Amino acid sequence: MAEPMQRLLFTTPSVHIYAIPPLTSTRGFNAGPWTAPPKPTAQHIFTARLRVFELSNPSSTSDRDSLTVTINLEDAKTGELFAASPYSSEAVVQPALDSSRFFAVRVVGEGGMKATLGLGFEDRSDAFDFGIALREARKVLGWEKPKAETGDVLRDFSLKEGEKIHIQVGGKGRREGGEGEKKAARDDGQALFSIAPPPPAASSGFAQPSVDVTNGKSAAELGFDDGEFGEFQ
Repeated sequence: MAEPMQRLLFTTPSVHIYAIPPLTSTRGFNAGPWTAPPKPTAQHIFTARLRVFELSNPSSTSDRDSLTVTINLEDAKTGELFAASPYSSEAVVQPALDSSRFFAVRVVGEGGMKATLGLGFEDRSDAFDFGIALREARKVLGWEKPKAETGDVLRDFSLKEGEKIHIQVGGKGRREGGEGEKKAARDDGQALFSIAPPPPAASSGFAQPSVDVTNGKSAAELGFDDGEFGEFQ
């Protein structure tokens, strides 16, 4: 019988684990309050090593069990397993709505006990790589199908035989037309500018000012600190 094969999709030595409050919105999780001082809504449990494994079991009689993906939270020093999260559906891992570094993950403990924990990456690049690993997992599990199989229609914009493109640059060599042509040009100009241009974009709350207007205040005092590792998004 063929032996099971294990492939490591992603690993990071340091990810913060939180006991987070229950979800109160159908939209998803907001991680801002988890670490917001002075009264965070989440309790920091510990810092773990995170590893994502793909396990192939050719001897399995079930297609569902022949290929599985699991997210392990382990003690970084001893390697002892704290909790595992079988990646059985996309709902198992939900990115936070307000931060690219935080996720809510459903884990399974001893005796089948289930809980939803918060994950916080200190580095956005690690969080990005984690998301890439999950996308790779969805592909190998067959959850994401090629566009040709999803019914998407690919339009062909190539020129057919005998077709040509005529380009007129700057009106060079163009003779002034009659009154009808002038009227059409005026109508075209009115159509182009019948919609008022949009107002100037307002400055983002996260943009850096061109002059120092902070009066020496820290980022936390200005409301840009998420309370744990720096600004959100």
